[in-house]
Amino acid sequence: MIAVEDLTVRNMVKNRSLARAISDASWRELRGMLAYKAAWYGRELVVVDRWFPSSKLCSACGALQEKMPLNVREWTCACGAVHDRDANAAKNILAAGLAES
Repeated sequence: MIAVEDLTVRNMVKNRSLARAISDASWRELRGMLAYKAAWYGRELVVVDRWFPSSKLCSACGALQEKMPLNVREWTCACGAVHDRDANAAKNILAAGLAES
């Protein structure tokens, strides 16, 4: 099983400071290739809803942070867990994908 977040690439490209990096990464093409390869090898590609709060949800205790600007890369939950924003989001997306499949 492969779990990915459903990103609105079209809206993300509207951010002038990130547009080039997002376009160069070809995220839409990557998702298409993942779907193709998953089907080829008999695996399941699970797409987690774009509104799922993957970055703001503590992967240790499940507490949800109210606000988290994009410049916050690391944060500490009330339970004491220290999270890297991207690693925490990846754990949450995997857990949500496993729950959906």
